[in-house]
Order: sequence, then C-alpha cells, then structure tokens
Amino acid sequence: MTHLLHIDSSSLGAGSVSREVAQSFLDQWQGTIVHRDLAATPVPHLSAAGITARLTDPAHYSPEQAAAAAIQDELIEEFLNASAYLFTVPMYNLTMPSAFKAWLDQIIVVDRTFNPTGASPVAGRSAVLISARGGGYGPGTPNEGLDFVVPTLEAVLGRLLGLEVITVIPELTMAPHTPSLTPLLALHEASMADAHERARGLAVAVAA
Repeated sequence: MTHLLHIDSSSLGAGSVSREVAQSFLDQWQGTIVHRDLAATPVPHLSAAGITARLTDPAHYSPEQAAAAAIQDELIEEFLNASAYLFTVPMYNLTMPSAFKAWLDQIIVVDRTFNPTGASPVAGRSAVLISARGGGYGPGTPNEGLDFVVPTLEAVLGRLLGLEVITVIPELTMAPHTPSLTPLLALHEASMADAHERARGLAVAVAA
C-alpha cells in the first residue's frame, strides 16, 4: 500500500483553494496518509544551531543543537518514510509561503535527503504539487515570468531531491472576489474544474 506524506502550507482553512483541490486528491487516495499542516503547526526556520548540528558529533551537541537536530530528524524521517507526496503550496506575493520554505530548509540535508554527486534516496518517487494563485501567470498573460513558486519547486523537489513532480495549478482564484477580474470568471471556473479532475485522476495513478 502506498504511503503518502501530505504537506499543507496554505494559511487559510476552509477558504483555501489549494486545500480544496488537495481534498479531491485525498478523496480518491487508496493508501495510508501522514498529514502535516504547516499553518497550524509551523516548523521553525533553520537556525545557526540547526546548521552547525549537521557538522557536529552528536556527543558534543549543545542543548540548542540537540533541540534543532531533533526537529530535523523527525521531519527527515517522516519525509524518507513516505513513498509518495502531496504538496499544497499556494502563491503568496509571487513565491511560496515562508512556512513551506522553512520545511524545505529543515529536510534538505546533504547525504541524508540530498546527494550532490548521485541519486537522492527518494529519487523517482511521485510528488503532486498543487499551487493555487489569484491571477494567471501562463504564457501570453501580463504576469508571464512572474511565477516564482512552481519553477522553483520543480527545481528543488525535482532536480535536488529527484522527485517526479506533477503540478496542478488552479488559477485566477481572485476572479470571484475582484470586480476587475470578473471578465475572467469563466476561465477561473474552467481552471478549477480541470484542477479537481486532474487531482482525482492523479490520486488513482500515483497510488497504483
């Protein structure tokens, strides 16, 4: 049975489009799930103690290094134990929520999850990335080239960690709430329908 690690990073609860689309994936998922909600329970940003602990013999840890290493160990073990991943990472101010960046910085550790000269221990595992955004950032749009979420995460998750990243992008989520975007409402609705359909299909495909 496929074991899924689901990382949420949207600051919204019921109003989050990323979480809504992720639920369509989860409703079809056949397997076990570990869910970590970084908005409800944030992980700390990487500290000097966390960095130096990676280079220090545990027998010589300071109390601060021991505490930082314990957090990293918990998150890394959780990450390595999964066989597939679901990341819900909306666009905030053209990039990812700081909560998700903090999680990445804690789990990307040379010779544990990242091998600069060879394959990562999670290489080839499937990762579904759901990234909602208020506008449109695709080719030909006024915002083309301003998406610093998906390209960054495809590089980090795909190139550094070796995951097989599949991206689902529900867009124009501000169209129902912003009068100037009302003409784009039909495009938003089509994007949402496509995102939910893809999420459901990916749940079946990844679990298989």
